[in-house]
Amino acid sequence: MPLGHGALEIGERRRLGHSLRERRYDRAWVLPNSFKSALIPFFANIPHRTGWRGEMRYGLLNDARVLDKDAWPLMVERYVALAYDKGVMRTAKDLPQPLLWPQLQVSEGEKSLMCSDFSLSSERPLIGFCPGAEFGPAKRWPHYHYAELAKQLINEGYQVVLFGSAKDHEAGNEILAALNSEQQAWCRNLAGETQLEQAVILIAACKAIVTNDSGLMHVAAALDRPLVALYGPSSPDFTPPLSHKARVIRLITGYHKVRKGDTAQGYHQSLIDITPQRVLEELHSLLSEEGV
Repeated sequence: MPLGHGALEIGERRRLGHSLRERRYDRAWVLPNSFKSALIPFFANIPHRTGWRGEMRYGLLNDARVLDKDAWPLMVERYVALAYDKGVMRTAKDLPQPLLWPQLQVSEGEKSLMCSDFSLSSERPLIGFCPGAEFGPAKRWPHYHYAELAKQLINEGYQVVLFGSAKDHEAGNEILAALNSEQQAWCRNLAGETQLEQAVILIAACKAIVTNDSGLMHVAAALDRPLVALYGPSSPDFTPPLSHKARVIRLITGYHKVRKGDTAQGYHQSLIDITPQRVLEELHSLLSEEGV
């Protein structure tokens, strides 16, 4: 959507909603809990608008559900529950099991072409890093740990590709700056350089992914890529990577509502304490299982 992340921009949302009226949609499911996320379906005059009540969205939603967080502990369960009529599913135990996990598929031809378009060498297998995360560095594994891991992987014969949005580009440059010139030749910072569809295809081309708790983590899981997910204050109990090929590393328990880290650089101590060697060991184990 042509809207800035987090921006209300009510006029633009009204314009976009009005432009959708001619498509005569019957139903909208509003997954985020924010007030602004319910505006476009309302302005589009979509007759049935379903979502959790969230930020007092009376009127905007005409099928507003009251969330019992204990009954629906996982985000994926909360979203699936909205697909059923109100009252049919009272707890997560009522949902059909197993839940279907999101899946993305990319052809070998698409991967080969996209790697060529971004001048990625076919001489070395790709390992992807997703060093960004929402709410700043508090949810990020430190850039110097990513850099140390990149050095070891490059020395083992891999090339490293950094993925993310434009706001993650600086973090990628910090990783690059910690490498020597020979190592930099095998590490590409594509954060902010790709469209989402391009990033999806390139992630599919990677042998494995190392990632913070981020949207691209879920993309890698849906692509069935082996991945090591690094968690700090946010909890994998709520939004885990939905993949049997995912390894989660977290050194603390519970949910910590932290938006600022513990150090001058903003990193959370629990993420600082995850060593590159620990991540490399998990990565080696995953790659071995894949026959790499």
